[in-house]
Amino acid sequence: MNSVQIDQTLADTMVAEAVANCAQQKFNGDTERALRAMNLGHCDICRLLSDSLVEQIGAYLGKMDKNVKAVYRYEPELSFHSPGESGLVSSTGVGINLVALVERKSAALNALGSTLETVISKSRREISCQKATPACFILDVQTVDDVDLVERRGYGVVVENRYIRSTKIWSRKDNGKPAVKVSLRKRRPEYAQLSDPFNPELAPESVLIEQGLEIERMESESKTNLQHRLLHLKGSLIRRILSDQLDYINIAKDWFSFEELAEIQSRKIGNGRIGGKAAGLVLATRILDSVADAELKEALCTPTSYFLGSDLIYLYMAMNGLMHWNEQKYKPETQIYAEYPKIVQEFLQGEFPPEVVEELHQMLLQVGSSPLIVRSSSQLEDNFGTSFAGKYNSYFCPNQGNPQENLKALTSAIIRTYASTLKPEALLYRRSKGLQDYDERMAVLIQVAQGEQSGRYFLPDVAGVAFSRNIYRWAPQIRREDGIMRLVWGFGTRAVERVGNEYPRLVALSHTTLQPDDSCQSIRQYSQHYVDLIDLQENAFKTLPVHEVLNPGYKPLRYITQMERDGYFVTPRSRVKTTEIPNLAITFEALLSGTPFPELMSRLLRYLEEHYHEAVDVEFVVQITDTYAKPPEIKISLLQCRPQSYLLDTQSVQLPAHIPPENIVFKTRFIVPRGHLKDIQYVVFISPPAYFALPTPQARAEVGRIIGRLNEVLKEKSFICVGPGRWGTTNSDLGVFVSYADIFNAAALVELSGLGVGPTTEPSLGTHFFLDLMEAQIYPLAICVDDPDSCFNQAFFYDPPNMIGDWIEVSEQLTDCVRVIDARTFREGHHLELVMDDEAGKAVAFFTK
Repeated sequence: MNSVQIDQTLADTMVAEAVANCAQQKFNGDTERALRAMNLGHCDICRLLSDSLVEQIGAYLGKMDKNVKAVYRYEPELSFHSPGESGLVSSTGVGINLVALVERKSAALNALGSTLETVISKSRREISCQKATPACFILDVQTVDDVDLVERRGYGVVVENRYIRSTKIWSRKDNGKPAVKVSLRKRRPEYAQLSDPFNPELAPESVLIEQGLEIERMESESKTNLQHRLLHLKGSLIRRILSDQLDYINIAKDWFSFEELAEIQSRKIGNGRIGGKAAGLVLATRILDSVADAELKEALCTPTSYFLGSDLIYLYMAMNGLMHWNEQKYKPETQIYAEYPKIVQEFLQGEFPPEVVEELHQMLLQVGSSPLIVRSSSQLEDNFGTSFAGKYNSYFCPNQGNPQENLKALTSAIIRTYASTLKPEALLYRRSKGLQDYDERMAVLIQVAQGEQSGRYFLPDVAGVAFSRNIYRWAPQIRREDGIMRLVWGFGTRAVERVGNEYPRLVALSHTTLQPDDSCQSIRQYSQHYVDLIDLQENAFKTLPVHEVLNPGYKPLRYITQMERDGYFVTPRSRVKTTEIPNLAITFEALLSGTPFPELMSRLLRYLEEHYHEAVDVEFVVQITDTYAKPPEIKISLLQCRPQSYLLDTQSVQLPAHIPPENIVFKTRFIVPRGHLKDIQYVVFISPPAYFALPTPQARAEVGRIIGRLNEVLKEKSFICVGPGRWGTTNSDLGVFVSYADIFNAAALVELSGLGVGPTTEPSLGTHFFLDLMEAQIYPLAICVDDPDSCFNQAFFYDPPNMIGDWIEVSEQLTDCVRVIDARTFREGHHLELVMDDEAGKAVAFFTK
């Protein structure tokens, strides 16, 4: 191809023809109306303009260069509007991205594409649009040859790839006559006519929104006649942009209007759904906006949120040669664990398409220097029966660098979140739930972090999780139906994970100031010792000791701390001195007793449970403003909402009136659930002395792997696990680390604590590990061997032969540590039962004939 100078007139002619085409399709040939619609930011009209330009440009490229065999339109279909915009019909991407399949690549064709972008962009900018972004004027022409197609290299993956939406718009066929293949909207402009029935599953989302808005704006009588059409459109749109889970759709279609769905779509980058976590959040927000009382509405804040559609992960994987990792879910467990570090490394070496990067850049311009949280939002996450709690990764982006640094940190966080789709814990969780073959595409929720600056740090005053049903009660007066909270100072990581030697504040919402143990020593021991925050100066997420961060000038200090004086804790009534900071403990006592916060959270949970038709689990942060007022102002930001995981309801069980002491294996009164295990065949026992005598953390980690192997070979729900300290902790000095994949077949998990046995246990209510136990129907119990009301029969755990060798091979060192006890060999003619009576607050494992 010879070098070609493109006159601006050519571009003006192309754009004018495209405007006329839009006017013919939408406004009966009225070009003034078409231009006015574009000026006002009607993105669906601009999309028609792009469709027409695509046809013209494709034919032009083929005419000018005989090497061009075909031209494809590659459509990331991005959509993004800034927070203040009120456009009701969202864009599905009005930039133009083309891939030319050529016999041989040439610099001349690349130059032609660059020149075309310059002149056509100039012509398009003459049509002013109040919502236009740089992405709207992209004309990107890439070239690929047959080798690229065969080797699936670079943009070769775009051409006729089932994972990426590309369309052949021109090909050198039929004696050189172009074979134009236009989009669905192009072939069927009459979709916009309400009188013309169509299949909503095939139409673009913008068409569904347009029709839905038109029906919603009708007079009552006309709207009633089209109610069936409205519900059909709404159900289809919710399934395509929010969630395909039927339980969710059945609730959501009663709450969202098309105006609200259009607003969600306008904040979405890329195709696909926004994922389970994001879908749960927008539904909960919509419910509370509609039904909450005036006081609660005044207290609620909505974090600014953006969504990366679930199709983007496949686009990223396809363009960077990562699609083969989708087979990971079928591999053996050991291989899944071994290969995950390599997966993360390969994901981080990839790049996003430039138009996606541009959209993320525009988003960062909107949020400024506000810290961000990049959160996983997979298709199955936070759904009914599958919370996937803690299975995928989320990341904080402090966002305090220069624009290039912030953008790099954001894209890296997104890529790491994508890679976590293939985490061993997530894949094995899916396998155990029978969800291995579900197309689990990872969407991403990006939220502006909620909190306030305090000196060099940024953090919320309070963060936590709350449950509308309190499954475990530590006192008989606590009411299940009033729910429970788990509170921390700073970001909420410590509220949902068993991190180090940490103890968030447990709050029964029926008795907010009642603690499991109110002695001064216990309050200090079971308080928070570290805080998660963002260091603005160092542009980093950190974990610091609370006494390094607390200071006398921190305004909410009296609402989150108490001071130890003369053997008891009191709430500070005057300014705290710097020398008194070490005497403070995080208790939230004044927040719970002197503000409306507990009552507001109780009502929030009640509203959501009522309209979810299910107990719910929420994550939130709280800011205490105007601390000099009585009471202070409380602002609650809801971050997440999902159906609560819980043990299946069983009939009330009562302990036998008299159990001979010699028949008791163990008993406890520490936060007992309700349930009955009638025939326990095996007990997997981790010997505390042998476990803590293991020389390295790696050796202790191997104990978790052994439990995982036993979990595979022992019959489901035929065994219980008993071991020292905290199950699921990441600190091997505090207990046994296991993941969900290691214990999901167990019937109960028992934690031992006390002198010479293990660290003092802390209720895991509300942690991700606890939710795993609930979903797997595993009863959690704890026994303090020093408690006079407890019993632990050491003869049962140490005297019978260790049967582990009958099931798996282990080293001699670990044989002493992990014991498998066949309960039937300990007392002939008897079987082992476990009765948990929540009303009496007692659980007993005993032998009976």
